[in-house]
Amino acid sequence: VVPILRAGLGMLEGMTRLLPTAEVGFLGMQRDEETLEAITYANHLPDDLSGRQCFLLDPMPATGGTLVASINYLLDRGARDVTAVCLLATPEGLKVLEEAIGDRADVTVVVAAVDERLDENAYIVPGLGDAGDRLYGVV
Repeated sequence: VVPILRAGLGMLEGMTRLLPTAEVGFLGMQRDEETLEAITYANHLPDDLSGRQCFLLDPMPATGGTLVASINYLLDRGARDVTAVCLLATPEGLKVLEEAIGDRADVTVVVAAVDERLDENAYIVPGLGDAGDRLYGVV
């Protein structure tokens, strides 16, 4: 189970209740607000993920960039069975994910709801606000 820091931490307890024997790794990624590119700032993952089923926790992929970069990070370490668990997504972000990953690996996306669209700032509309800020009381 790999939560994307920091917002993915809010989903970690629920996943470990479902999978109590799962190992937990961490991946710190954030979106550069100017370029919208994902930046990796931390990881605590095994170098070799071959043969492991990986669950990536990302509550609200908007543009899809961070989720694609996270999945690529796992694939580069040998993972071939990745499930991304999300709460909200956008049609644009899901399209980016589908185009970027293709059939290189068995990637499943589980999402509770797909919101309307991205706005001009690449935020989810209507959205819920920043998941990490909400989780840690910044808003």
